[in-house]
Amino acid sequence: MSRSTIDLWVGIFVLMGCAAILFLALKVGNLSASSFAENYTIEASFSNIGGLKVRAPVKVAGVVVGRVSDIRYDNERFEAVVSLTLDSRYSFPRDTIGEILTSGLLGEQYIGLEPGGDERALKAGDSLKITQSAVVLEKLIGQFLFNKAAEAPQQ
Repeated sequence: MSRSTIDLWVGIFVLMGCAAILFLALKVGNLSASSFAENYTIEASFSNIGGLKVRAPVKVAGVVVGRVSDIRYDNERFEAVVSLTLDSRYSFPRDTIGEILTSGLLGEQYIGLEPGGDERALKAGDSLKITQSAVVLEKLIGQFLFNKAAEAPQQ
């Protein structure tokens, strides 16, 4: 093979390597083509968000319909305000319930949405009225131990 043919094949191989690295970087960063689609943002307030992080998935019936885009603290209501960026292909009733759930026993936390029955749909800038905060495992264990200690026979 001539030198120019070898250089051409090396160039093609390098380009394929760069494309593979870009693909992996997008997958690791939870980015995809749907990240650049049309979206709308709603907010939800929680008294405790546990280990919820920005970029956590928003799921309905196990299907990812959006991502957590921002988490901030509201000094007036003393709650965490979570901004949810949802894909515009999906619309939800205004009485949708938002809850913080965990994948498996010790898995990542995500927002689960339970659609309601209202005929009006959520729009950009709306807030979820009903939310359920994260279950804190330490509190549950503490309550269990406290109840067991209270049930112990007195001597």
